[in-house]
Amino acid sequence: MSVSAQLTLEEIHTVDVETTFSQHAKGAGAVVTFRGIMRPQSKQGEPLDALILEWHPRMTQQSLEDIANDGLSQFNLSHVHIIHRGGVIKPHDVIVCVMVASDHRREAFSGADYIMDRLKTDAVFWKKEQGAFGTRWIDPTDRDHKDRQRWSEK
Repeated sequence: MSVSAQLTLEEIHTVDVETTFSQHAKGAGAVVTFRGIMRPQSKQGEPLDALILEWHPRMTQQSLEDIANDGLSQFNLSHVHIIHRGGVIKPHDVIVCVMVASDHRREAFSGADYIMDRLKTDAVFWKKEQGAFGTRWIDPTDRDHKDRQRWSEK
């Protein structure tokens, strides 16, 4: 079993990361990969120039590791790898890549889903949108919190 969580300011090259993860997770019956991509428009429909993610090195890293470890133990996963961008992210860039492996598909899908719900609400990031309107802070949405809450009910 292995868990890794990485913060980066660099572009995430998902093909390379997925290839490495698949080699590391040999023997697993299921591998699920999720890529979160920056949308070119705000929730209000305004064009966006960038998403700016600020973080605290130790606090954010610890939050990613905690989320990854929780996913590993709750869903009987064999491997979890999270790579999360920070800094200035442009539309269509990958913000986050979550990869999980397990013996069975159901655990892999559920584990990846759980980890993403936790990342949206519990990872320590401060987020701003930037566009013609200037910049504005954004928080997790009501839907993000409802998605997170469903795991507490299980």
